[in-house]
Amino acid sequence: MPELRLTVIGPGPAYTRRRGRTSSCYLVEGGGTAIVLDLGQGSFAALGARREPRTLDAIFISHLHPDHHIDLVALRHYLKYGCPTATTVPLHAPGDIRARYDVLNGEIGFLDALPGPPLVAGRRHVGALVVQAERVTHTDSSYGFRVTLGDGGPGLVYSGDCGRMADLLALVRPGDTLLSEAAWGVNDSIDEAEHLTATEAATVARDGGASRLILTHVLDEGRPVASLRAAQRVFDGPVQLAAPGLEVVVGA
Repeated sequence: MPELRLTVIGPGPAYTRRRGRTSSCYLVEGGGTAIVLDLGQGSFAALGARREPRTLDAIFISHLHPDHHIDLVALRHYLKYGCPTATTVPLHAPGDIRARYDVLNGEIGFLDALPGPPLVAGRRHVGALVVQAERVTHTDSSYGFRVTLGDGGPGLVYSGDCGRMADLLALVRPGDTLLSEAAWGVNDSIDEAEHLTATEAATVARDGGASRLILTHVLDEGRPVASLRAAQRVFDGPVQLAAPGLEVVVGA
């Protein structure tokens, strides 16, 4: 039976003083198909150490904050100038990302090596994988994802950046692995629907029947180790802090 495997490339938040913490990037592989969820700063080089980037079947961007997509610049340059033949990788990203990159770089069609329609809510089949995208509360066009092998079995749910538990809970199915941002960490006093705390992420895992919780994107000020302990008090399944190179077989 084919496995659905997650490799954490970058678990970092928008900024960090922790060495080696590249920003958001997660490699998902299964049934001979490979996709990446987000491609934040520093992640292109780290991804390349794990897998040849031109062999990716698709890239999915959760929202348009740069710490989740800015290394599309490096990937674009590599596909255009660093490959022996012209190569493209499909890009699924929300909103006006292409226009933004055109303006930023002063070049029309800057992301032409990364073709694809705008990301909208719904299901997409990418090789052996099915990717379900649903809107979450963060920016005007933010998405969380659920990735499965085919149409059944346990999945990987990735929160993107999400500020409301109900949005994320709608994606989780019993037995899923939940990869959830917990940017606020143990700062439960923050009353802003932009990010989750560790306790909120654990509550989603518990109420959704997840088999495993992986906390990611925790701000330095959110106290990652204390966040882990806080989540463990709420969710009685395995809880981990995302770290570069962490590999998890979904459903195992």
